[in-house]
Amino acid sequence: MASGGLKPSLRYHKKVVIVTGGTKGIGEAIVRVFVNNGASVVFCSKEETASDLEAELNSCGTGAAIYVSCDVTKEEEIKRLIDVTVKTYGKIDCLINNAGWHPPEQIIDNTSAQDFQDLLNLNLIGYFLTAKYALPHLRKTQGNIINISSLVGIIGQKHAIPYVATKGAVTAMTKAMAIDESQYNVRVNSICPGNVWTPLWEELSRHSSDPNAMILGGKDAQLLGRMGTTEECANAVLFLAAEGTFCTGIDILLTGGAELNYANKNQQEARSSIYH
Repeated sequence: MASGGLKPSLRYHKKVVIVTGGTKGIGEAIVRVFVNNGASVVFCSKEETASDLEAELNSCGTGAAIYVSCDVTKEEEIKRLIDVTVKTYGKIDCLINNAGWHPPEQIIDNTSAQDFQDLLNLNLIGYFLTAKYALPHLRKTQGNIINISSLVGIIGQKHAIPYVATKGAVTAMTKAMAIDESQYNVRVNSICPGNVWTPLWEELSRHSSDPNAMILGGKDAQLLGRMGTTEECANAVLFLAAEGTFCTGIDILLTGGAELNYANKNQQEARSSIYH
């Protein structure tokens, strides 16, 4: 039995966590695992309300959850998210940057500068600004930041130049931020999911010409022969926050081995695959 009579499963007891994009997919799974491990979680999305999810999370009897509507492309709303967290709980121990989007196929000939800028604002600059305003509080607690990136930011992806660019930048920014914040004992890490079955994956497959073939291709991309789960991503994030106390500037590849071995690289025949 842990000290104070705590159950050993409460791995982040009394810690305060912010999760962006926390109402569905990987973000929702992260919120759930941290609440179930005793954390007080402030989670956000652009939605007007998430009262059902908030009530469900608060009924678990371990941690607590507060939902805040926040568009992470708007700096003033990010400031409000941080202010609400500190006014409610008095501190921040962990920031998890997850809010983002993978557009349908984007061919460079048909992608405008504004399309690219909009995705940068969401997938990269939103991470930067949330970290900027959380860091004064994280330095006080010697807390940590975890950025959700993507395997394709390392290996590339067909018809996804803007998305790949944003995720590659997230991984690089994580390492640079880890260097700067080490003087305050603030750790900064990231995870790079490969194919993980999420509502976004499901939506993108529905818009493809052959959804079943696209899903099969998504499964076949992994050595393990399946897609990952949102819970597996959440558990990796919890490890970095709770136990990975000597980890900073690292990037966990949560990929099922998708980046390993030779594969069909013939662009005319290869199946397309959508990551995270």
